[in-house]
Amino acid sequence: MTATETAVAEARARGAYPHVVDGKHAVDKLSAMDAIAAALSFPKHFGRNLDALYDSLTDLSWLQPGEHVLIWPGSDRLKETDPKAYLAVRAVLSDAQRALAPSGDRSDDRLLTVVLTEA
Repeated sequence: MTATETAVAEARARGAYPHVVDGKHAVDKLSAMDAIAAALSFPKHFGRNLDALYDSLTDLSWLQPGEHVLIWPGSDRLKETDPKAYLAVRAVLSDAQRALAPSGDRSDDRLLTVVLTEA
């Protein structure tokens, strides 16, 4: 079983909703954001910038209540091709995860967990 398959199985076992990012082509900031948006079925009005990414990640109102696990296999590909973009996107993911935590400032009936796995 791959690390991604394990992460999906663990999410499902605890009743969470896994969302796997297709990171194969996430080699710059825009393609990484598009891959995250596709994995989480962002609304069509997603603005394709870091602020819009944060806003969408901390809303998730179009998804079922509960924990949503964003699994990003091969995120190291972006880290290698565009380290600055990787750090920026990773910071947004971390900030959004904290904001949706039970003690976060945007917590509601949805949680976000981010898991980076090897491809």
